[in-house]
Amino acid sequence: MAARTIKQLIKAQAVSEGAGVTVHRTIGTAALKHLDPFLMLDYFNSDNPDDYIAGFPDHPHRGFITFTYMLDGDMLHRDSMGNQGHLHSGGAQWMKAASGVIHSEMPKQVAGLMRGFQLWINLPASEKMTAPAYQEFSDAAIPRISSAGQQVKILSGEYQGVRGPIIDATTQVIYLDVSLQAAQTFSHDLEAGLQGFIYVFEAELNVAGTRLAEHSFAVLNDGDTLQAVSGDKPARFIIVAGKPLREPIVQYGPFVMNTTEEIKQAISDYNNGVLVQNKAAVNSY
Repeated sequence: MAARTIKQLIKAQAVSEGAGVTVHRTIGTAALKHLDPFLMLDYFNSDNPDDYIAGFPDHPHRGFITFTYMLDGDMLHRDSMGNQGHLHSGGAQWMKAASGVIHSEMPKQVAGLMRGFQLWINLPASEKMTAPAYQEFSDAAIPRISSAGQQVKILSGEYQGVRGPIIDATTQVIYLDVSLQAAQTFSHDLEAGLQGFIYVFEAELNVAGTRLAEHSFAVLNDGDTLQAVSGDKPARFIIVAGKPLREPIVQYGPFVMNTTEEIKQAISDYNNGVLVQNKAAVNSY
């Protein structure tokens, strides 16, 4: 059994997205362009409606999956597939843009805390031009395992024999939201070969002798076990891992393909309204 250690610590960068919403980006920056199969990770956190009320009006995607986890707040989703979803606190949204989707994500509140993550997951070349799809899961639909001093919420993948509702057969994504009371140890067998990271969004952790302060993003070295220890305050963090695709990545804003020619085609299709024609059935729980 080889313990996973910290390979790299990344400082989040403030980035303006949508209609002027500030997000804190780690994957997708100059320090970490990609973390195969992950393309981008944004964290948003504000109780000032001026920071988030403008939301993310209509914008396109092609060639990857967006995985949104709403920790606090309410967001309304609409897309060119004809789907309309309402993501509440604790809920998760999985959208396979694939051949192309235009969607919007707009806050449905005028006050209070808006907090969460959006993760972009790459698709293999064989799936980039397949039909788009959408799934949404409420907080109640996401299982939890609680024991003395800790709780693990399983959004995707498996923990102690319990599977999360979101399943990605290609990249086998594991996505856990872990809460620890003070001075507690979390241990998990994390399959070797999966690319993994931790983001601490409340208090701090110690992983293999490395201190992760609040809002630390840490890339994990390979191994098959992970152990994290909280400090003198309760801590909360996400653990995400997935199978690398090891394919060329060519990205132009919201389009992620394998070649420059495919990017040019994506831009042309968007300008000519082709993305709007994509339809897929909504799958919500």
